[in-house]
Amino acid sequence: MRAGAAELLPWLRLTLTPGIGGETQRKLLRAFGPPDAIFNAGRSALVAVAGSRAASLLLDQDNGAAFEHALAWAAQPAQHLLSLADPEYPQSLLQTADPPTLLYVVGRLELLNSPALAIVGSRNPTPQGLGNAERFAAALADAGLTIASGLALGIDAGAHRGALGRSGSTVAFVGTGIDRVYPASNRELAREIGRRGAIVSEFALGTPPLAANFPRRNRLIAGFSRGTLVIEATVDSGSLITARVASEQGREVFAIPGSIHSPQSRGCHRLIKQGAKLVETVADVLEELRWGTTSGGPPTPTEVADAPLDAATDAGRLLQSFGFDPFSLDDVVKRMGLAADRAAVLLLELEMQGDIASMPGGRYQRLPSSSINGNP
Repeated sequence: MRAGAAELLPWLRLTLTPGIGGETQRKLLRAFGPPDAIFNAGRSALVAVAGSRAASLLLDQDNGAAFEHALAWAAQPAQHLLSLADPEYPQSLLQTADPPTLLYVVGRLELLNSPALAIVGSRNPTPQGLGNAERFAAALADAGLTIASGLALGIDAGAHRGALGRSGSTVAFVGTGIDRVYPASNRELAREIGRRGAIVSEFALGTPPLAANFPRRNRLIAGFSRGTLVIEATVDSGSLITARVASEQGREVFAIPGSIHSPQSRGCHRLIKQGAKLVETVADVLEELRWGTTSGGPPTPTEVADAPLDAATDAGRLLQSFGFDPFSLDDVVKRMGLAADRAAVLLLELEMQGDIASMPGGRYQRLPSSSINGNP
């Protein structure tokens, strides 16, 4: 049974009082129990536990408009407020050091306590990285895992789309109020996730996209999931924060390697050096998680192919299509649909321009200094 307005009001009063952060909330909950007991404890008792400033903030401010706004939001179909005491609150988050006191949720509540894997990565992925995100997410969703990510551009969005293309089992943790979509270009994706998956926020309605809130969002992605798979990340990517938090919480960390010449692979290579599981196939993830099908056996490994690509010129299409992975003349002919003579001329032109270099065995590779269409 869903909590009613009377039950939710003390939780809203605790969490929507400006100046009362998560640490103070948890201190008060440990000392007094449920929020209604906190507000019935009296000023002197609150001062003894949280200090005079916190007591004044809790008892003297009138935040009724914010409370009513949140209750009206939660009264709408498929929109929920979950407190720490709610049986549908994600149990995996209760095992973390700082679970949010209140969660705002749109969508399918049953996904919040389903086995999950996080997929995160670059906001500016290569076409291969984006294709990997979609295909890994689709295959892992087929295997029965819920895909968690952060609704960001790039790998996050690709992971959500991949899961939506299958079971729809995907959960997006956002760094804004749940009534806002950031980035705005993901609005349609967010609408589809809210309809077929779930969106979760710990932030009050109307909270804008503040930089400090996204690392907090990342800790929820990591804590919610059994493991975190990183698909492309630079060394300063926020995805590495998610991976670090996952490791600190005892969760598995996975990373897909890439070319040594690609800046988007260096974060993943750093994680692998630090002990992350190197992933080449979906089976690598499922085996490490000891995750099988309902019949008890492991799912069939899914081959992850390159994503189809688009660009204004043949040269741009070629460089985007293969990224920093080695390729041959035959690969260019098959993937781009060019005649062999045209492909050979194109490769020669790119080599003379310093965009690619020839390798042993008749193969080629893009150089980091390539100027066509910019570096990924």
